[in-house]
Amino acid sequence: MPPTINVLFLAAEAEPFVKVGGLADVAGSLPGALRRLEKPILDVRLALPLHTAIQAESATLYPATSFDLYRRGGSLPVQVFQLKRGGIPVYFISGGPLHAARTVYSTDLAADREKYAFFSLAALELARRLDWRVDILHANDWHTALSLYALKSRRSDPLLRRIRSVLTLHNLPYMGGEGLDVLSAYGLAPLEDESLPGWARSSPLPLGLWSADRIAAVSPTYAREILTPEFGCSLEGFLEGRGDRLAGILNGLDTSAFDPQTDPHLALHFDAASLENRPANKSALQAKLGLDQDPRLPLFGMVGRVDPQKGVDLALEALRRLPHRRWQAALLGSGVPELEAASRQLEADFPARARAVTRYDPALGRLIYGGSDIFLMPSRYEPCGLAQMIAMRYGSIPLARATGGLKDTIRDGATGFLVPEASLESLLSVTSRALDLYPEKGKWEAMQRAGMAEDFSWERPAQQYAALYQSLMEVV
Repeated sequence: MPPTINVLFLAAEAEPFVKVGGLADVAGSLPGALRRLEKPILDVRLALPLHTAIQAESATLYPATSFDLYRRGGSLPVQVFQLKRGGIPVYFISGGPLHAARTVYSTDLAADREKYAFFSLAALELARRLDWRVDILHANDWHTALSLYALKSRRSDPLLRRIRSVLTLHNLPYMGGEGLDVLSAYGLAPLEDESLPGWARSSPLPLGLWSADRIAAVSPTYAREILTPEFGCSLEGFLEGRGDRLAGILNGLDTSAFDPQTDPHLALHFDAASLENRPANKSALQAKLGLDQDPRLPLFGMVGRVDPQKGVDLALEALRRLPHRRWQAALLGSGVPELEAASRQLEADFPARARAVTRYDPALGRLIYGGSDIFLMPSRYEPCGLAQMIAMRYGSIPLARATGGLKDTIRDGATGFLVPEASLESLLSVTSRALDLYPEKGKWEAMQRAGMAEDFSWERPAQQYAALYQSLMEVV
């Protein structure tokens, strides 16, 4: 085994450069956590597309290399730029379809598939050309999965033969669609192996799952769930057959970025030893949203994508079914237009109780974490989830579906409330249980402190990824 393991980490987005979803939090934090480990020594470098949003901040970038990438009918020029942030070298890949893209993700899946095929294959070529030996190619989700398929397809290349591969699976249903178009365009043949269903043999994510030496689902429970028909998206049989390569590694949280003792968006800082300061944030949130500043009213918070996956429809209906109970609700997020409208309708129907803010507003989100009493996450499935970790760190007790990472991070009755089924009846039952407990201040504060004491840092996940890398380097 080499004294240092070199890892090229590929992602579609990463904090602080560009963020759309939770992948950016992972890609922005995990490489640094890996580099901070004393053993093994890991030289982790990040590769990202040079999105338009990043180009606007590109004054500090400097050229690293350039080359041509084969595409049917000719070739496409690729430019690679570099900077170092927090001690981590970051490569930004530009050219071809990335030039024309205005957003990180679009509603045109075919355009995104072309863009990310270009990025994935350019990143693999970058691994060949760097004056730095790549030992592990670590891809994330469908956007970078074709890099692993191309790697496996080109094992005859002596510069690629020794590279091992890891794919982190953040969300199985998002597979990239039918990819025959981009496979053909970039000189890759569709898979003929019948271990994958026929419909999946040209789709980016299944091809990456087939190719990867190791697969890491983003929580232990999700790693088990995807082996079942309910969550396996018709790939459960294939994934069962790759069980020896599949692990569940829970995502971590950047605890320095999410800290109620220093968060500038809070009205008053606090920690578990100074919970008496926390109600000032609830009062500030109520005032900001025009709700009665009554500390006795249990305040529900919900922050995130407005989507059926997140159980937003269940949450809205559950609140409607509780007119006889005392509550307030602060809902923040954007997404499916029909659910956004339903959120606003809840506010219209309960003007003294509910507020729906259907936009992206990270500052308000922090105040909801720091000021709400109960944080709603009735997700139909949740591979990992970060919101419940942030909520616990900020003293908001999560009320969440017992699925995926929610089940792995919340201890029912101790740090939060778990909903057994994705049904209105189950959600209503657990919500009533939470509202019944809320007036018991001593028990409530004990749950808050227990949640705030949980360790959601990246240290343990980084150690687990490091062990995974080591196991690959030991394979002859």
